[in-house]
Amino acid sequence: MKYDGCMGALLEIRKLQIRFGAAEAVRGISLHVDEGEVLGLVGESGSGKSATALAILGLQGVAARVDGEILWQGTQGRVDLSRQTPAALRRLRGRDIAMIFQEPMTALNPVMTIGRQVAESFAAHAPSFSGREARKKAIEALEAVAIPDAERRYGDYPHQFSGGQRQRILIAMALINKPRLLIADEPTTALDVTVQAQVLELLKDLQRQHGLAMLFISHDLAVVGQMASRVAVMRSGQVVETGPAMQLLTAPEHPYTRSLLAAVPTLRTDRSQPLAMVRGE
Repeated sequence: MKYDGCMGALLEIRKLQIRFGAAEAVRGISLHVDEGEVLGLVGESGSGKSATALAILGLQGVAARVDGEILWQGTQGRVDLSRQTPAALRRLRGRDIAMIFQEPMTALNPVMTIGRQVAESFAAHAPSFSGREARKKAIEALEAVAIPDAERRYGDYPHQFSGGQRQRILIAMALINKPRLLIADEPTTALDVTVQAQVLELLKDLQRQHGLAMLFISHDLAVVGQMASRVAVMRSGQVVETGPAMQLLTAPEHPYTRSLLAAVPTLRTDRSQPLAMVRGE
């Protein structure tokens, strides 16, 4: 698929390759996220979505080899994140680019109170603030994601919250520093349908309020259709189709995208028959 680049993008990935030994997880993908845009990145498990997200933040691990460019439009100009030092990436992570992981119980430290974890996310990038000020910011962040009685629950531990509340806590941690880009990696996978809808509505509201750019990663086309203005479809480490969300979900061009859509059950699906197989070229 031809890619002409996008010089005005907030984040632009050019010909990204990620290898783990002989295995090639991502094979020369190119995509971009503009200011205030929600880009949906969709594909089945193992397509390279999460590997791409981790590479943006330099979290892919020492076993991975990353080639290509990950261009970020920072306040001091355009930089290639794949060539930044670990110290430079630590300054960027959580401040300019934040990430919500898909499993809140493993992303949160079980032996630290949730208030302390949210406050530390703020204090790490605002060392001049006192502990009292960091606590205040953390409570405000918890209230913003609708944690009930946030001040009282500041000293509670992750296991004392429901799955949906833990996901809201991760969102509070991600947004406390008002990042320019939020990466949401399967943020509702572990939640039931009702709680999933609440979390998605919260993310949409926060995105609109703060003008966030977002890279929303999911295997669920219905969820991506609710969240994204533009969608990129990944298969076997490659981007096979990109386009406006409505157009791509109603009139896909690539056979693999059509197969993904055909495999999604609807109220009209004949339950006596197996779902369509996902196929591609």
